[in-house]
Amino acid sequence: MGFLGSFLGGALGFTVGGPIGAIIGVFLGSAISSNYGEKKKKNTSQNDFKVSLLILIATVLKADGKVTKSELQETKAFLRANFGEEEALEALQMLKNILEQDYDYKSICLQINQGLNYSSKLQLLQILFKISSADTIESSELRLLQTMATLMGISMGDFQSIQAIYSQHQHFHGQVKDTRKELDLAYQILEIDKNASDEEIKKAYRRMAMKYHPDKVSTLGDEFKEIATEKFKAVKNAYELIKKEKGFA
Repeated sequence: MGFLGSFLGGALGFTVGGPIGAIIGVFLGSAISSNYGEKKKKNTSQNDFKVSLLILIATVLKADGKVTKSELQETKAFLRANFGEEEALEALQMLKNILEQDYDYKSICLQINQGLNYSSKLQLLQILFKISSADTIESSELRLLQTMATLMGISMGDFQSIQAIYSQHQHFHGQVKDTRKELDLAYQILEIDKNASDEEIKKAYRRMAMKYHPDKVSTLGDEFKEIATEKFKAVKNAYELIKKEKGFA
């Protein structure tokens, strides 16, 4: 079925038309790949979603006014892992073209809110965070990601939980760990208050572990399973850290 087919298999229905259809039409008018138009006729939903995904990635890449080598490398790795070598090369050509234009990402996020299920939207947000965190996440990037999450219908709690994971990576990579900061992020990952009871902490862990279990995205391909596993491990590590700090079994 491939990456896009599998991803859309978890959707309520990703259809085009209205503002998002106009965005795709503008892109097709300046697309580098002459083959894209023919492929679009054969599989409209998948190809429209593909362009939409690339527009969101391009918007994140440009959010701080520069596109870094590390962000591009992360993007290339994602495309190769999910599209295969041939389609990844075509997607990279599309991305290069998209980076030279400004597209209405808000309409795309609203379409995703209507067309994809919640688990798929969370995975999509993680992809955007993962690309953005290839180097330091600037405040402009963070504001953009929050706007995208809101438009896609993702709760603030889930946004902050995902943000906390990548904040951990940035704060502690190659540095002496700040235990207090790490603990603060652990509470954010579990979406609970620092004054939560032992039972509330346990319930939060079970809820988050179920929400981000890799098996939930097993049909979306290895890259998505890897991203879900990353979140799942972060949830488990956060729980273990809080357990140790609270002193309960």
